[in-house]
Amino acid sequence: CAASVHARVASAVESRTTRGLRPPCLATVLVGENPASQIYVRRKREVCERVGIVSRPLQFDATVSEEALIAAIDALNADDEVDGILVQLPLPSGVDTTHVIERIRPDKDVDGFHPYNIGRLAQRIPLLRPCTPLGIMELLRARGETLHGRRALVVGASNIVGRPMALELLLAGATTTVAHRFTLDLADRVAEAELLVVAVGKPGLVDGAWVRPGATVIDVGINRQPDGSLIGDVGFAAARERAAAITPVPGGVGPMTVAMLMQNTLHAAELREAGDGTD
Repeated sequence: CAASVHARVASAVESRTTRGLRPPCLATVLVGENPASQIYVRRKREVCERVGIVSRPLQFDATVSEEALIAAIDALNADDEVDGILVQLPLPSGVDTTHVIERIRPDKDVDGFHPYNIGRLAQRIPLLRPCTPLGIMELLRARGETLHGRRALVVGASNIVGRPMALELLLAGATTTVAHRFTLDLADRVAEAELLVVAVGKPGLVDGAWVRPGATVIDVGINRQPDGSLIGDVGFAAARERAAAITPVPGGVGPMTVAMLMQNTLHAAELREAGDGTD
């Protein structure tokens, strides 16, 4: 599914260049030496190259001040050659993530985290949408899943995945419940769900035996084990025996997140050229 998104974006970028338009440009801002963040940013740059999007990397020491980081974002906001700005999270302590995200111009917020873009999604008039939930919706569409009236459960209420995922499912017509750390009887809620999305970051939080037979399971969690292997938030072996479909970890949702980042960057360029964005 990610490959088909890559192909679609690459074709659109090629069409732009044949019409004399510049290719979209994505600026990635990396702060510090976090190994996982470095891998994620490198992967995004590689996919940019694959689909024809210009990548502009910016890297700062972990000691960078919030003021200096804000100034760099202001410069990217003002640069007409930059269509999308991505700040790799998490940021070091001492830097207010909310201040940084809110400083990005909404029409360049290709992560879809700015309150303006989340508000647009909540009001059913989305522009730039958070990449992981959008990638999950693309996966479901590619499978031909019916969402109207379907009982959906999102486990996890983070600003990055859980909350916007619930908004996406509501927009698609699913009857949507969100479970969080204060939810009682999680097993019962899981057993009722025809579509289950788990995004918490706790290995094995959802026992695969809880899964409703025939359900579709989307496991967003990525948890590194002591032996270096990666597992999700759902007990995969038991869930696979019961679910109609389940995403693997790794290799399931992750590639879709990056693919939708490419699509958002292209979309941001098109919106700004059409004058339909906001600044």
